[in-house]
Amino acid sequence: MNYKTLLGSVGLILFLFSSVLYAANWSKTQLHINRGKLTQPFSKQESITDIISLQHASAHDFGDVFFFIDYLDDDHTDGFNDGDIYTEAYVTFSTKALFDWNYTFWRLKDVGFILGVNAGDDTKVMKYLPGIKLSWDIPGFKFLTTTFTGYFDDNAGLSKHGVPQTNNTFMLDLAWGYPYQLGSEKFYFTGHAEYIGSRRDETGRYVNDWILAQMAFQWDLGNALGNKSDTLMLGIEWQVWRNKLGTSVNESSPQLHLVWTF
Repeated sequence: MNYKTLLGSVGLILFLFSSVLYAANWSKTQLHINRGKLTQPFSKQESITDIISLQHASAHDFGDVFFFIDYLDDDHTDGFNDGDIYTEAYVTFSTKALFDWNYTFWRLKDVGFILGVNAGDDTKVMKYLPGIKLSWDIPGFKFLTTTFTGYFDDNAGLSKHGVPQTNNTFMLDLAWGYPYQLGSEKFYFTGHAEYIGSRRDETGRYVNDWILAQMAFQWDLGNALGNKSDTLMLGIEWQVWRNKLGTSVNESSPQLHLVWTF
């Protein structure tokens, strides 16, 4: 299967996701705008980078759907984040919703089977992520999940002017959302942290394992201005990498963070 066909399959997945929105038990669609200084992992050059992201999450009778589409652009023309598109899409099939299974282990709320796709435009990256998602009922948290998936490579590769193909590996991910209030002001602490295992690429180069944590500290600006709560959020998103994209580059970068829910 060639890369254009693969991108077409991602588009089809997103279309199918959108086609079932009318049946959603709940849904949330957001526009995220981030701006900060990020490091190019190969040249190690720092660039002011703008990221505009469309994100969607919804719950259905079969489970839940989440996807985002990022547009990334920085202030250096070097073949990295120069008007690039990157997307991730996940659908989870809930055993509680489908089979009415209940769990008694500690605060485990649900076990789901998850299918994910990660795709990049300029880089011609394509990854498939099948696995298990555990949802937890922890006091104070709007949601808390731990996900364990494979990380199966289907990159276009060097022969098609993309990043190298790699061996398969695995991913571990923790995601959370924690609302809180100080006086009359409302805040939200949300984000995720992932670990992706090491592997080798088609040239034989060792690709380091990496840790990526993206933590957003949001102030409910809409509520502060006397408007509807949870519609306009302003804050800082902190991006922390160990071995960014498998290189030896480490990064800790705050970004201005604006979220509009519509």
